[in-house]
Order: sequence, then structure tokens, then C-alpha cells
Amino acid sequence: MINGSEHQVVRHLALWRDYHQGRGRQGFVEGAHSFCSALDSENGDLSNFRRASAGFAAGITEALVVVTPFEVVKIKLQQQKGTSKELLRYRGPIHCAMTVAREEGVLGLWAGATPTIMRNGTNQMCLFWAKNNFDGLLWGKHEGDGMQLTLLQSMGSGFSAACLGPVCTGPFDVIKTRLMAQERSEGPAKYRGLWHALTTIPREEGLRALWKGLLPRLMRIPPGQAIVWAVSDQITGYFERKAVEAQGGVNV
Repeated sequence: MINGSEHQVVRHLALWRDYHQGRGRQGFVEGAHSFCSALDSENGDLSNFRRASAGFAAGITEALVVVTPFEVVKIKLQQQKGTSKELLRYRGPIHCAMTVAREEGVLGLWAGATPTIMRNGTNQMCLFWAKNNFDGLLWGKHEGDGMQLTLLQSMGSGFSAACLGPVCTGPFDVIKTRLMAQERSEGPAKYRGLWHALTTIPREEGLRALWKGLLPRLMRIPPGQAIVWAVSDQITGYFERKAVEAQGGVNV
């Protein structure tokens, strides 16, 4: 637990910087659960394994609690063609969620939960691990040292770290979308689950099909994370530096 000493304040502010992400609906879950996981460390120092584990646990939580049902609704709405409301199956997000729950059961809103868990868990694991290591590799920044990165430095390490996740999670993202897009009310689903889709897609479309949509993801996620970390690092870095200076640490 935080004992109130300035040393512990520095440590935990640094951890909050490493784990907090303001990515809309995912930010609160990721930040809160990762910060709680970080407190399991006796002295506030995290190994790469602990850091990656915290990210994976946070990704699982966000996938189950928030992301999966919203992704199901989003994908079904995006699949609709035309602009006439009379011809559209779903009239909006609420109507879509209610229709899916009525026709497929409440669990229909969690279709594709397994690949979503794997995608989000792996993505956050890569992001948390990579951001901390890129800070050290590129700029010599280590948690709790009081060094405040510039905006460009934060954006550089945040952008670089965010490139790893989409590459590693491409197959999970494709499978997630395929499973969520299936209309179970219209007959038997083509894909029976994660492993069936993982073997069927490469067999029918080739191995590269598992990374379809990678370029748009790389165009969307890294720039967004660059902005997120630029803001987060400036705020937490400021307080971290002030705490170090207050205890007579190295001026930075």
C-alpha cells in the first residue's frame, strides 16, 4: 500500500503513467485494473513480466466488460447497406442490441468474446511492455527517476509501442469480426468458434487473410496512442519530477 512517503509517491505516480490510458470507453478499465495489479509489487518496481501480465489482465477485463457487446453492435450496424430506415434491419444501437438479445439470446451480444479477449489482452500486454522499454531505449527514461519527456519524445515512444499490438493481434481481430458478423438467426453459422475460424480462414483464403485490415489499424491506433501518451506523460511526469525534487533528488 502507499505509505505516504514521497518515495512511494514517486514510484506509484510512475506506475500510473505506465498503465493509465485514456482511450475512450477502454481507458478507465485499463487504468484502474492495471494500477491495482501494479500495487501487488512490494516496492513498486515491476519486472517486464509483471508489466506484461498487468496489461494482459487489463485487456481481458475491458474485453469482457465493455468492448465485446459494443463491437457486436458496431459491426452489425456497419454491415447494413443503404440509408433508408425502412429497409434497415437495425434502426440504431439500442434497437440493434435489443434485437440481437431477443433473437439470439443475451449471450449473442458476447459473440466472438474469445478472440476479443485474446486481441485486447495481447494488445495491452504488448503496449504496456513496449512503451516502458521504448522510453528507456530511446530516451533513457526509467520509472520514478523524475525525468519528464518532451511531447515529441512521448509521442515517439507511444507511436512505436502501439505498432506492435496490431501486428501481433491481427488474426484475433479478423476472427473476432467474422464471428460477430454472423447472423445466427438466419441459419447455422459458418464459423463455430475461434479455433474453427483459425483453421478455416487460412485454408479457404490463404494465411495472409488473417492480417486483413492491418494497414487501417496501423493508421488508426499508433497515432491515437501517440497523442494519449503525450498528454499522459506530461501530466504524470510533472508530478513525478516535483516529488523527486521535493525529496532532494536529481534536478531534471
